[in-house]
Amino acid sequence: MNGKTIQLSPNSLNLFLECPHCFWLDKNLGIKRPPPYPYALNSAVDTLLKEEFDAYRAKKLIHPLLKENNIKAHLFPNQKLLSQWRNNFAGIRYFDPDLQATLFGAVDDVLEFSDGKIAPLDYKSTGSTAANVYDRFQLQLDTYTYLMEKNGFQTPRKGYLAFYIVDKSKGFIDRLPFRKEMVEIETNPGDIYEIFKDAVACLRQASPPKHSVDCQFAKWLKGAKSYSN
Repeated sequence: MNGKTIQLSPNSLNLFLECPHCFWLDKNLGIKRPPPYPYALNSAVDTLLKEEFDAYRAKKLIHPLLKENNIKAHLFPNQKLLSQWRNNFAGIRYFDPDLQATLFGAVDDVLEFSDGKIAPLDYKSTGSTAANVYDRFQLQLDTYTYLMEKNGFQTPRKGYLAFYIVDKSKGFIDRLPFRKEMVEIETNPGDIYEIFKDAVACLRQASPPKHSVDCQFAKWLKGAKSYSN
């Protein structure tokens, strides 16, 4: 990477798994895929949820979502550390001395259990009718678990997704109704180091690897070139 410090996030690892060519161009040359349509509503809901969960944390109360789903945990009490872990420019991070690279992630929230173990909690707002757990969500929670353990915390090897699903059946009437669903996921941080290592090795290649066979951006580019010719 021309001497640049390598810093990768769960989104970076996901891009690497999707297409190492697009990943190499993004991180080494700053050539990014066209951005998706901005989901301003998701960002607004995320901010409001953090405020709501923080209010329960400050009062040392169990959030109703945990009670409703019989999750025997409370909100991670260290607000100062959580605020750091949430920060997109700080996050929870680990520098690997062998790889000479950093892996980091910005968590939404953290649960703490009676035995002191902690687990990541991520908020997901969606207009879909179901709580769809995509591969990138699994990778995200696996990475957070890996980072927590590398920072000296014990984990139950579980992560949680708090889905806030737009309930279209109840209409609008000046407010957008949501139904809530909590999903517990078994996390596997053991896979993360190999993905991290392979991604770092990819970036240190002098030229980009080939596109993945199913990379839609490669197909678009091929079609655009054939049209221009």
